[in-house]
Amino acid sequence: MTRRFPFSAQVLVGMAVGLLLGFFARSLDPANPAGAAIAEGLRIVGESFVQLLKALVVPLVFTAIVASIAALRDLGDAAKLVTSTLLWFAITALIAVLIGLALGTIIQPGIQAGIERVAAVRPSTTGSWLDFLRGLIPANILGIGASTKIVDGAATTSLSFNVLQLIVIAIAVGAAAVKVGDAGAPFLTFNASALAIFRRILRWVIALTPIGSAALIGHAIVAYGWASLSALGAFAAAVYIGLALVLFVVYPLLLRSQGLGVRQFFADAWPAIQLGFVSRSSIGTLPVTEEAVERIGVSRSYAAFAVPFAATTKMDGCAAIYPAVSALFVAQYFGIALHATDYLLIVAVSVVGSAATAGLTGAVVMLTLTLTTLGLPLEGAGLLLAIDPILDMGRTAVNVAGQALVPTIVAKRHGLLGVPAEAPAGAAALQAA
Repeated sequence: MTRRFPFSAQVLVGMAVGLLLGFFARSLDPANPAGAAIAEGLRIVGESFVQLLKALVVPLVFTAIVASIAALRDLGDAAKLVTSTLLWFAITALIAVLIGLALGTIIQPGIQAGIERVAAVRPSTTGSWLDFLRGLIPANILGIGASTKIVDGAATTSLSFNVLQLIVIAIAVGAAAVKVGDAGAPFLTFNASALAIFRRILRWVIALTPIGSAALIGHAIVAYGWASLSALGAFAAAVYIGLALVLFVVYPLLLRSQGLGVRQFFADAWPAIQLGFVSRSSIGTLPVTEEAVERIGVSRSYAAFAVPFAATTKMDGCAAIYPAVSALFVAQYFGIALHATDYLLIVAVSVVGSAATAGLTGAVVMLTLTLTTLGLPLEGAGLLLAIDPILDMGRTAVNVAGQALVPTIVAKRHGLLGVPAEAPAGAAALQAA
């Protein structure tokens, strides 16, 4: 049955069903209980699926990175792998931000915006370079953070994991376990067993992806629709054109330049890209992305390090294309002239700034970081919040694709792209020019 109906096709069918359910729910009268029931059901199922993925992120990231440190000790070029990974992060981010600047200059979305300035309000969340530096230092051994919100007079406290801090902790623990020699061997053996167990649980959760995709895309249609795109149509078009160029033109060209098969890469990575689109969470998609990269044929020891690292710092959609187009939008909307040095600042912030948003909240943080660096009004970010969820779907899909692309390219260049036992034909086809 699986061979006749591939998993990627199952996800596509799930998304199609979700679209139909979403549009059907929106077509019903607001007072109709059936529409409200469908909308609530989609929301609950979608949120539950993402919650299952996020629940696996912490143990998978920690155990996978510790295991990768233990495995990388046998590789003489571990430092070169890290350097090469960061270099390709920068190369792809540079290309993406240049595309964003070109589209923002040509389309001029800020001049064509049909939105009143009354909508220009400062967002509640902003980013800064100080946040990045603080984010690197673990607050505790588990990287746990707590936040309290007061709603209707009641205080609600929620816990969250800072994934960047978790990576720092895992690298330190893994390095220490290797350094102490025989004393660390039992811990590394236990860690390997825990990793195998969590990977098995991951497979069970991944099997639910078609259902989760249907619920997530359906909820997005019900909650946001497409009507709000009209006032910012030129801006949305510029962002999505840029995302499409990176995903379907730049990435295939980079794959071809390294002698990698484009079709097979997207065949293996597409389930993760699809899930990123509907879930709008690179962290929530991280386990699926890592599975996809290993299915491509990337060495497990390298993938276990590169993919979690990429999921927190490699964001061509959120940290390159989007802030570039958005910064030009804000400048054009408020009639502020930008000079060559401003364009260079946008490039610099976009190339290195994605790391500054790791563990923080979405692309709004990256946007406010860019606006602050350029001295542009932060109120401009408030103009774009109405359609941010719709744009975030495309941004996250490109983020996830890039998080699979760079480890694949680096693995190929360093001889770590082999033929996995689970998918020999796929990896072999991928390496075909």
